[in-house]
Amino acid sequence: MQSIPVDTARLGVLRCAIAPEAKITNSETQEVKRDRDGNPVWTVAVTVRQDGRRISVIEIAVSGQPRGIEEGQILKVTGLTAFMWSMGDRHGVSFRADAITPMHGTPVQSKGGDA
Repeated sequence: MQSIPVDTARLGVLRCAIAPEAKITNSETQEVKRDRDGNPVWTVAVTVRQDGRRISVIEIAVSGQPRGIEEGQILKVTGLTAFMWSMGDRHGVSFRADAITPMHGTPVQSKGGDA
């Protein structure tokens, strides 16, 4: 599987769509996927919006639990790579990052109920 480095500066604003979740390898046993070093793998759904075009959502895997990330926050994604994959007649692109961190001082969308 070939890895392709992604220039995050060209992706526009990266915003958390779904907060970090452990990546499950077996839905029956709820076993969490682990990287080569034995660290748990987490995923974060991130919105990408370039040049005012429509928004795309990508799911990015990262080793270890990202801290301090909430839905709606603008994120910094470090070391993003894309991987092309295929299994039989299925194919796609997966994304992995070295780190995903919140940008300090970014607004979080209101969850409602504020009076």
